[in-house]
Amino acid sequence: MVQVQAFAPGNISCVFKIIPHQDPRLMHSLGMGFTVREGVRARLSPASRQEILFNGRPLEIPTVSGVLASLQAPPLKVELESPLPLSCGFGLSGAAALAAAHAANALLELECSREELAMAAHVAEVEQLTGLGDVCNQHHGGCLLKLVPGQPLNAARLAVPEQPIYYRYFGPILTREVLADPRRRERINQAADQALVVLKGQLEMPQVDFEACIRLSRAFTAESGLLADERVLQAIAQIEAGGGAASMIMLGNAVFSNQPFDQAQETALCNHHAMVLV
Repeated sequence: MVQVQAFAPGNISCVFKIIPHQDPRLMHSLGMGFTVREGVRARLSPASRQEILFNGRPLEIPTVSGVLASLQAPPLKVELESPLPLSCGFGLSGAAALAAAHAANALLELECSREELAMAAHVAEVEQLTGLGDVCNQHHGGCLLKLVPGQPLNAARLAVPEQPIYYRYFGPILTREVLADPRRRERINQAADQALVVLKGQLEMPQVDFEACIRLSRAFTAESGLLADERVLQAIAQIEAGGGAASMIMLGNAVFSNQPFDQAQETALCNHHAMVLV
């Protein structure tokens, strides 16, 4: 093959608990999140030296370099495209790594399983401290709940139908800075434990109240100390005043809602997962 394309969806985390471990294969997160319609498209082709482009511009993306190294890939040209913003909570570091892994597997005929590719992308994320749970969701697709410590790719799909989601981003948050701070991690996990007790009850529901889940996410962001940007707070307040539900996109200074709001863009909760594109 001359080139191969693959896609991985973006992911929005609603609640997350950090599960630390010295082994990056066992460090991950529990919680709830969902994949969206847009994501990262990766096009890989042979090259004399490795080159990574994001929306046409050269860019260092360590998760992509890391996953290709773990697959022992030769130099490749990696062309990544996404309409979603980097570092704003859509899990693009994980999506880029996962899409690149799927494309490399097909291009180089490595014959890795989907689970092996997902784990390689997950490890690349953990090693770079860019995320802990996005790859799991992007591997499965849909609205997912993760409750099993020590199993980074274990997730149960919640009964939430595909539907429009509206978002607005104001600026980035460096995930590395949050994950590297012990006090912030402790506060996040305490808030997550409270939210997970409620979320466990959703698994048995034939139809999940997604609006209630968004409100639970909003409470988690406040209790965890993550919800601090004044622009995000004001946007959420305006949405709630109009009868909608909204929360912070983690980890980014961004907002998502089940209803349209001022200067919001539209995406959709979708069940599609990472795949090679024909």
